[in-house]
Amino acid sequence: MDEHAWQAKSVEILAGIKVWRQAHPTATFVEIEEEVHTRLMELEAHVLQDAASASKSRAWGQSRDTPAPLRPTYSVPLQAQSKQERTLHGNGGQSVTLS
Repeated sequence: MDEHAWQAKSVEILAGIKVWRQAHPTATFVEIEEEVHTRLMELEAHVLQDAASASKSRAWGQSRDTPAPLRPTYSVPLQAQSKQERTLHGNGGQSVTLS
């Protein structure tokens, strides 16, 4: 996980919030809250993507030594079938790409 990238993304998002606020000086509390929430979801997606990519469980299909995780619904081991990228959506609707 790249902490420097997280810090850079945080600075970028906070600067964007400041610029937005200057452009919307009469925004209500609810409007400000919505804008802050939307922008912080970008940071959340970035952190989720990095954290998931750094997970040891990513390697479960690459060797016989690492057991496959169980499917949450049926408790049956997953089977590795492909290495394609997947794009998921976080709670805030931001895209998270896993490879």
